[in-house]
Amino acid sequence: MFSQRLRALRLKHGLTMKALGKQLNVAPSTISGYENGNRKPDMETLQKLADFFHSSTDYLIGRTDNPAPLEHPEELKLFYSDTITDEEINYLKESLAVFRKYRAKQ
Repeated sequence: MFSQRLRALRLKHGLTMKALGKQLNVAPSTISGYENGNRKPDMETLQKLADFFHSSTDYLIGRTDNPAPLEHPEELKLFYSDTITDEEINYLKESLAVFRKYRAKQ
């Protein structure tokens, strides 16, 4: 999952492995290893990738299909008290994105 998503994001942004490696300060062969599934990034590199692509680490590793990171989860928790889970926050954000797309088409 990670290897496929990394490759898709890299290509979506029009980057070569060399260009992405330069941004992350790693060799192009390291990026190739990530995309081929032969290597796994450490936590710091995973976070750098998520930050670079304005994504979440959960998206990169396949825990969610929503590529956007949570922007203000603490505000949702305040609004819904302490009973809302992170999974519910993700669901609400994904639902809101669908609603906004629907409204934009009207």
